[in-house]
Amino acid sequence: MGTGAITSYVDVAQLVLYAFWAFFAGLVYYLVRENHREGYPDMDSGTGRGVITGWPVPDAKTYKLADGHEHVVPKAEPSQADIAAEPAHAWTGAPLVPTGNPLLAGVGPGSWTERADRVDTDGDGGVRILPLRLVPDFDVAHQDRDPRGLPVVGADGVEAGTVVDLWVDTPENLFRYLEVELPGGARKLLPINFVNFKRDAVKVKAILGSQFADVPTTKHPEQVTMLEEEKICAYYGAGTLYAEPSRQEPLL
Repeated sequence: MGTGAITSYVDVAQLVLYAFWAFFAGLVYYLVRENHREGYPDMDSGTGRGVITGWPVPDAKTYKLADGHEHVVPKAEPSQADIAAEPAHAWTGAPLVPTGNPLLAGVGPGSWTERADRVDTDGDGGVRILPLRLVPDFDVAHQDRDPRGLPVVGADGVEAGTVVDLWVDTPENLFRYLEVELPGGARKLLPINFVNFKRDAVKVKAILGSQFADVPTTKHPEQVTMLEEEKICAYYGAGTLYAEPSRQEPLL
C-alpha cells in the first residue's frame, strides 16, 4: 500500500474528499433553509394568508434585538390591509392596479415594507431622527443654503407650503427630511432624496403641489416611526409613476 493508504483501495485523500462533499452538501442545505426564513413563500393568492410550512422553510427562530424587542421569523402574516389594488387580469400573478388614490395604494413604486411601528434608535437607545429644534448641537453648514423659510413647489409649479425645519439622523450626521408646513397649518415630512434645492425655492418633481395634503402624517409631531418612514417615502415614490396619468404612458 502507498503512503497514507488505510487499505488497498481507501486512503486519507479519498476520505478528505468524501468529508468535503458531506460538509458542502450540509452547507447548501443550511443556506437554502436560512434563505427561506423571510419573504418565502409568497402570499397565497387564493386565501390571502401566508404559507410557511413544508421544506425548505425552517422552524421559527426568535431574534433578540438590541433595543429589547424580539423578532420571530418565519411567521404567518396576513396580506397587508393597506394595499388598495386589484389584479389587472383574472389569472394568478397578474399585475396589481391601484384603486382609489394611487399614491396611497402601496403598489409599484409606492410599495412599502411592514417595518415595526416604533422609532428607530441609536446605539444608546435614544431617538435616532429628530428635528433640528430639539438638537441644538446640529445645524446647517454655513457654506450651504439653509432651506428653512423657502417655499416648496411641486412638479406642476404650484406652491405647496414652506419649509419650517429639517430632521436630522443624529448618528449619521445627515438630514433625512424637510418639515413642510401647508397653508392650513398641517405639517408633512419630505424625504431629502426627492428634493431639488434652488436658490429661491425647494422643488419636488415626484408629486404635484396639491398632492402634499395626502402625504401620510406621523403620530408624534417630533418623531417618526420606521413604519411611518416607509409609508411617507412610498408616497413620494408612487408619485414618480402615478402623480399624473401621462407618467404611465410610453415615452415614445
